[in-house]
Amino acid sequence: MLLDLGRAISLAFSILSLYALLNSAFFLPATRWEERLVASVARVGLAVCVCLISGFLFRFQSRPEVPLTRTLPVRLLIWTLVGAAAFFALGWYLDLYYVPQLWRNQP
Repeated sequence: MLLDLGRAISLAFSILSLYALLNSAFFLPATRWEERLVASVARVGLAVCVCLISGFLFRFQSRPEVPLTRTLPVRLLIWTLVGAAAFFALGWYLDLYYVPQLWRNQP
């Protein structure tokens, strides 16, 4: 019972840490992409720590023993990091090469 409650709370903290990561990566107004990248690096470390601790709780007392990378919080972390990195690179590219061309063609 207590382990299940701990799993639910740790999963909620994992989701909140990933939300803070995505918020600092994409929704900081009036900042350049380099500043967003630096602000997100610390939050990546926080999210990794929280998700790994949560993954250990999900792995604890599971029969049969599952690898840490197959637990829900760690999979959520990996998919979020891959998706956020792809969208971050795409957004940076579009901002650098595509948006200036849009401003040039304004009436």
